[in-house]
Amino acid sequence: MQRGTAKYSGALALLLAGGMLLTGCGAGSDGAASADRRTGAGGSYGGAPAPAATAPGGAADEVRPEQREEAGREVATPDYLSTFALDVDTASYGYARRTLGEGRLPGPETVRPEEFVNSFRQGYQRPEDNGFSVTVDGARAGGEAGDWSLVRVGLATKAATGQSGRPPAALTFVVDISGSMAEPGRLDLAKKSLGILTDELRDDDSVSLVTFSDQAETRLPMTRLQGNRTKVRDIVEAMEPQDSTNVDAGIRRGYDEAVEGHRKGASNRVVLLSDALANTGETEADAILERIDSSRREYGITLFGVGVGSDYGDELMERLTNKGDGHTTYISDETQARKVFVDQLPAHVQLRARDAKAQVAFDRETVQQFRLIGYENRKVADEDFRDDSVDGGEIGPGHTVTALYAVRLRDGASGHVATATVRWQDPKTRKAHEETGSVETGEIDGPLWGGDNSRLQVTAVAAYFADVLRGGSVPGTPELGELSARAKKLAAATEDSSVSKLATAIEQADAITGGDDAPYEGQGEGEVG
Repeated sequence: MQRGTAKYSGALALLLAGGMLLTGCGAGSDGAASADRRTGAGGSYGGAPAPAATAPGGAADEVRPEQREEAGREVATPDYLSTFALDVDTASYGYARRTLGEGRLPGPETVRPEEFVNSFRQGYQRPEDNGFSVTVDGARAGGEAGDWSLVRVGLATKAATGQSGRPPAALTFVVDISGSMAEPGRLDLAKKSLGILTDELRDDDSVSLVTFSDQAETRLPMTRLQGNRTKVRDIVEAMEPQDSTNVDAGIRRGYDEAVEGHRKGASNRVVLLSDALANTGETEADAILERIDSSRREYGITLFGVGVGSDYGDELMERLTNKGDGHTTYISDETQARKVFVDQLPAHVQLRARDAKAQVAFDRETVQQFRLIGYENRKVADEDFRDDSVDGGEIGPGHTVTALYAVRLRDGASGHVATATVRWQDPKTRKAHEETGSVETGEIDGPLWGGDNSRLQVTAVAAYFADVLRGGSVPGTPELGELSARAKKLAAATEDSSVSKLATAIEQADAITGGDDAPYEGQGEGEVG
C-alpha cells in the first residue's frame, strides 16, 4: 500500500517482530449499537439527543446485512462509538528519540502513537473558562489511500496563569538511587533537575524527598521552601547510587509522606524520578498502587513520572502513572530537564480536570470504517463514559490532547461525519461537565499535504512515524524517507525546533532500517505514495 515499503520491510520484519494492527478503543464485548451504548448512563449527550451512533475505534469494517447471519446465528452490527481516557503523556516519544540517537530502534511495545502526537503543539483555540475546547478537523490521506481521511479530535484547556496565579504546591519527590541510576544521564540528571526546580518554586511551596534502592528512606519531610532552599539543595546533592531497585517501597513511602504533609488547598503531588527497572519487592504496577489506593483517592494525590536512562522500564512507569491519576514524561539531557522542571511542572502542578474521558460518535450514514491510532491502554467501555466512578485522565492547565482517526467514508457520502464529546469533573467540586464538537464531510475533504494546515501535517507525520516503528498498518502511511522530508519542510514552515528534531529522529530510523539515502523529491499536493 505504501510506496517504497519493500526497501526496508525485510529489516523491519526482523527488528519489529510482533508488530500489531492499530485498532481503536471503547468497543463493548458484543459491539452492539444499542441506544444505551450510544448514550451511556445519562441517556443523552449533555441533555441533548445523542449523536448518531457510529463503530468503536477498532471496528475494521462495516457489517453488511448479508453478513449478519453466520453459521445459523445473528452477528451483531458494530456500534460506531470510540471511548477512551484522556492522556497527556509524552514519555514514549522522548524515549524513542533517545534510543534512535544511540543507533537502535525502540521496542514496538514502547511505541504509543498518542504520545508521539501529544509531544507537539497543535494550535487549538483554548477555552475562556476552566473547561475544554473541542476542535475536530481533518484531511484526505491521498495517494493509494485516497479513499481514507485523517480526522483529528483536539481537546485543549486554558493556559496556566503563571506562577503567581496558581495555588501553592506540596510536592513529594521519590528518587531512585539504585545501582542502575549510576549511569550518566540518570541520577546525575535527576539531581540537576531537582536543583533547577528548587530555584523555580515559590517560597510558599513545600517539598519532601524520599529515596529508594532496596529500601526507602525519607531524606526530608514536607518543608516550606522559604528559608530552606539551601537545605534542600544540600540533601539533593548528597544522594548517591546504592543497591537494587525497590519501586514498591519508594512509592509507598512517598505516599505516606505526601499524606503526612498534605496541605489543604494546595496541589498535592508525588513526583517519581526513576529508570523504573524494578527488581526487588513488588514489581507489578497494579499491586504497587493497590497498597496506596486509599491515600490516592481520599487525598486526591496525583503521580507524575519522570523517566530517565537508556534502559528504561517504560511499561511499569506508564502503568504506575495511569493508575496513579497522573502522567509521565522522559528526559535524557539538561535541556529536556529544564523544559519539564522549569517550563512545565511549576505552572502545571494544579489540575483543570479530573477523570476526563472522550467519546467520539461516528455517523453510520457517512462512515464505513475507522481506526483510532493509539490509546490502546486508555480504552474505556462505551457504557462507562458517564460513569464518574470510572477513572479517566487528569489534565492540567495549558494541556492539549489529540486523538487521530483513520476514517473511510462511504462512496458519495456527504454531511455529518462525527461528534466528539469530552466529559470531566471539576477538580474542586467534582461536578461533571461536558463539551462537544463535530465535523462534516466538507471539512475533511481537502488534501493532507500542502496548504496551510501545517499543524495537522505535523500530527500526521508523528502518528505515521509511530505506526512504522511498531509495525502497524494505518492506511496511507508513507515510507520513512518521505516522512523525514516532509518533517524537514514542516520544520522550516513552522520554524519549530521540535519538528526539526522529529525529522532527525525519522532520518535516524530510516538509516537503521536500511532506507534509501537518496532524498525524497516529493509528489503532487495530496499525494502520499
